[in-house]
Amino acid sequence: MNIVILAAGMGKRMQSALPKVLHPIAGKPLLAHVVDAARQLHPTTLTIVYGHGGNIVRERLPETDLQWAKQEPQLGTGHAVQQAVPQLNDAVPTLVLYGDVPLTKAATLQTLVATAGNDKLALLTQVLADPTGYGRIVRDSSTGNIQRIVEQKDATDTEKAITETNTGILVAPTPALKRWLAGLSNQNAQGEYYLTDIVSAAVADGVPVVASHPNAEWETLGVNSKVQLAELERLHQQNLARALLEQGVTLADPARIDIRGQLNCAREVFIDVGCVFEGTVSVDEGAQIGPYCVIKNATIGAGVKLAAYTHIEDATVGSASVIGPFARLRPGTQLAEDVHIGNFVEVKNSQIAAHSKANHLAYVGDADVGSRVNIGAGTITCNYDGANKFRTIIEDDVFIGSDSQLVAPVRVGAGATLGAGTTLTKDAPAGQLTVSRSKQISIEGWQRPVKIKK
Repeated sequence: MNIVILAAGMGKRMQSALPKVLHPIAGKPLLAHVVDAARQLHPTTLTIVYGHGGNIVRERLPETDLQWAKQEPQLGTGHAVQQAVPQLNDAVPTLVLYGDVPLTKAATLQTLVATAGNDKLALLTQVLADPTGYGRIVRDSSTGNIQRIVEQKDATDTEKAITETNTGILVAPTPALKRWLAGLSNQNAQGEYYLTDIVSAAVADGVPVVASHPNAEWETLGVNSKVQLAELERLHQQNLARALLEQGVTLADPARIDIRGQLNCAREVFIDVGCVFEGTVSVDEGAQIGPYCVIKNATIGAGVKLAAYTHIEDATVGSASVIGPFARLRPGTQLAEDVHIGNFVEVKNSQIAAHSKANHLAYVGDADVGSRVNIGAGTITCNYDGANKFRTIIEDDVFIGSDSQLVAPVRVGAGATLGAGTTLTKDAPAGQLTVSRSKQISIEGWQRPVKIKK
């Protein structure tokens, strides 16, 4: 099929210079959600009609399977679809979607396409308790057949009482759609070319007009303001949270989780309140994630315990490891099993082998750390000389005393001990104690300065 996504609107009520369709839901532009759903239908052509914001919309979605049609000026939905006509294949039907309606399920769209077949105009409609603002589906009183759609501003009082509403999403035979679009008029309250007017044209041509319905009302909710954006964000997050619960994940509060990407959890995972997941995150069985953690593009192993306010990005945490609180694992970090990274410890672009610990106030950057290593409080790897970065090698069973500085490139041999306060600028031999500190002296008779009275 052909798929056309209308994404040209300005979105004045958003009060933003950013085009409406680029505002995010779950960390991804509204339009990107629609494109993802469209791709699941494997379309013959996928065309986005853009306008307001110009090339910035195209820049944010650079994928090569997308075709583009510019609508300028914006003269209504019918006029928008007209811009895509040169790209439509007559041999297959055309599905019309909206770039500001992000949560429609692919299964709902597949049902609509099946309802349309190759020769019917199919509308996605919805019955609403309060239909205010929506176009109404006007049916023949005797047959129940759909006759036309009337917009809110053009509706009579009787028509405004109708509760079956138009979502705007439709499927039509492409040759007929092109013919109907060519015959549209802008003689209405808005002075625009309404796509919905093709319904009465289809009836006049004897083309059956049918309808299908989404499984949930939120599937067809659109965004016109920051208020609606926030409401839809919460709806979406609630749906994601419910899916996790059904998979066996325990959430301390399903209303206080934010998933901005793909979160894959095994059973018996516990997630406390206020956690944010970005990109692709995998959490293995039995892991416990404390409150207010931020995790992006990471793999969390089985039985891991993340304490509060831990930040992890582009990193791997091995099974049974204990991280945090207030720890930060930066890109390139790979922790093996049973590694302990404690409060106010930062690890970047480093590999730490099994059973090693850095429990307090340390920085481990550009380092290869062996097994059973203890890194004392205040220890840092000095990996950057202002122009280039160098690597630190710490072999198995090393003990590094507190407040040590390891000036890379440097190697600490297996079983070595560094005394507290050591500044290591040369390799430390395996199995030996290495100490580098100034001699301790006491000055007899020294007096502490006192404040001069004014």
